[in-house]
Amino acid sequence: METEKIIIHPNYQRVGRDSPSNYDNDIALIKMSTRVPLGPHIRPVCLPKKKNEPVEEGTISDFQHLIFYFISNVLARSFLSNVNNITLISKVIHRLQLVFLTDNSNHQSHLGFTAFYQAVDIDECSSSSVENAPCSQICLNTLGSYLCACHHGYMLRADQRTCVLECGGGVHSELEGTISSPGFPDMSPLDLDCVYTISVQPGFMITLNFSQNFHIEQVYNQGQTCLFHWLQVSVQGKKPQKYCGRKSPEVLNTGAHFVQLEYHTDRYGQSQGWSLHYTTQRVQCPHPGIIGNGSITPNFAQYLYRDYIHVRCKPGYKLMMGEKEISSFKSICQSNGKWHLTLPECKIIDCGAPKLLLNGDFQFISGENNEYLSVIEYHCNEPYYRFKDTAKVTYRCAVERKWTEVNNNDIIPPCYPECGMNTELSVGGRVFGGMPARPGQIPWQLLHKTHTRGGASLISDYWALTAAHVVDGLENINMTWLGGIINARNKNPVMMEAEKIIIHPNYQKVSFRGHQTNYDNDIALIKMSARVPLGPNIRPVCLPNKTRESVMEGTMGTVSGFGGFKEGLTSEILQYGHIQEYSSKQCVFEDLPVTDNMFCAGDDVKHVDSCQGDSGGPLFFPMLGHGTKEQRYEVRGIVSWGPVRCGQVSKAYYTKVQNYLGWIEETMTNN
Repeated sequence: METEKIIIHPNYQRVGRDSPSNYDNDIALIKMSTRVPLGPHIRPVCLPKKKNEPVEEGTISDFQHLIFYFISNVLARSFLSNVNNITLISKVIHRLQLVFLTDNSNHQSHLGFTAFYQAVDIDECSSSSVENAPCSQICLNTLGSYLCACHHGYMLRADQRTCVLECGGGVHSELEGTISSPGFPDMSPLDLDCVYTISVQPGFMITLNFSQNFHIEQVYNQGQTCLFHWLQVSVQGKKPQKYCGRKSPEVLNTGAHFVQLEYHTDRYGQSQGWSLHYTTQRVQCPHPGIIGNGSITPNFAQYLYRDYIHVRCKPGYKLMMGEKEISSFKSICQSNGKWHLTLPECKIIDCGAPKLLLNGDFQFISGENNEYLSVIEYHCNEPYYRFKDTAKVTYRCAVERKWTEVNNNDIIPPCYPECGMNTELSVGGRVFGGMPARPGQIPWQLLHKTHTRGGASLISDYWALTAAHVVDGLENINMTWLGGIINARNKNPVMMEAEKIIIHPNYQKVSFRGHQTNYDNDIALIKMSARVPLGPNIRPVCLPNKTRESVMEGTMGTVSGFGGFKEGLTSEILQYGHIQEYSSKQCVFEDLPVTDNMFCAGDDVKHVDSCQGDSGGPLFFPMLGHGTKEQRYEVRGIVSWGPVRCGQVSKAYYTKVQNYLGWIEETMTNN
């Protein structure tokens, strides 16, 4: 640096350079020719603020001529030689330069100088002003600088000077707890930003219960409050609410499982703070309601989160979810306050359509649509069919969803053909020389006229009874039988095709149209290929219900057929006549064996008898016109054999049906 100008104090007494006599006003200013570039290694020193300021002591001694140190970027301070114990100490300078100059103008001998220096650190933490303190809490002085620290529970802010209380933080997940402001019930620290979070599992609602000791500074400004200190409660889905003043919020039902509290104070004012106890309650679901024809269990006054219900139907009702039947139902109250399943319905069960009754029907006595407890009554198609032991059978739709008989008999009894009944009463008449039958008089009479002319008796809606010799040799031939007629030429008969012909196993067969020498066991059964449609003109005759020694019981019976009625002629009209039983001793007219399986009958007086073409036809009892419901017509005999010439003796032999009841029942059951 070049010196531009030196200005010496005007009161300085200038003497010879080497004269140490006077140092009063020994001060001078030096102006540099250019501006000094200040930096970390060269800086100015401050001048005293006022006059008469005491100077701190230091030592500079025994130097030859001149010492400088910087006080600004253009000025320096100098001292002359021969000065002892000069004190030069500054509080602010951190760089000091001493310049020692000598010349040859003074030839005296000098010792030079020695100086002791000490760097004293500036204590930035010693400020007495709280407002201007470098640190808000703890100041740590370091060499050339300082560090700020905070008390326990506080954290240093980003400015590295001020401390803020570490408050709030963490999550309160317990179902019950207590929270209070820092230091409560003492005054809250200033400059707080505390965040408290309460978070419980969904399905629980938080209730805040503030104590009455509540104080947060309240400042009004243009209608606004809680400007500088406040407690803000934030609930999801709702507008945050700020609280301040001395009035406690008391109880806050948040209706949420997540709540956040923010407590704020600035650097001024006073707030005593607050405390609260929070509790939780389970979310409530709406009452499920009432189930018609069912019940909901358990039955609570209110249903809360995690509660569950069962729905059960009354007996006879079923659980239905929409159109689908379910076996059970359970619904749980969810965390959102809704049931996870809507309620089902209890709908009445049904047993389905009742089984159809062959040759019968049913009708509803009570109820409808096959519903639970509906009652139906089965009946047979009277007067042609009937139950064996009862007139009607009653069934009820049971809780097991099936039709059950009142006595718990699940099997519907079959309808049996009503046998031995006709529609018209008659008296008199005969077969050979007899009277023609009228429609419905002898409805069990059947006729076959294709291969050989013969008759049969309908004994059920599938089976007919005839003489074995009528069908002998025709077992494998399609036989057509006619029924429901009294005229063999009727164009609308009931036509029945034989499915199976079963001749008694003990009958002595002969070839077709061969000569028969033995009529013992002259009986056969014919099973039709389809059910015979019974009606007023075609109905079965009854079988004898027991074995009797006297077939005719000493009275008259009736024989019928389409056989001969005059010498050499067969009838196209159904004929009948009344005959009586004779002993075998009175019926000797052919050299053929007579057994206990046959009996003789006829009428010598009125000359009534069966004839060729009547074979296989019935001899029934009681006599036509004398049958009742109590005394039904029974086929007691089958026209079997007699004299070669009809009317010769007016007697013939008949197969004794009562001897074959077991074989008939067994054959019909097994086939």
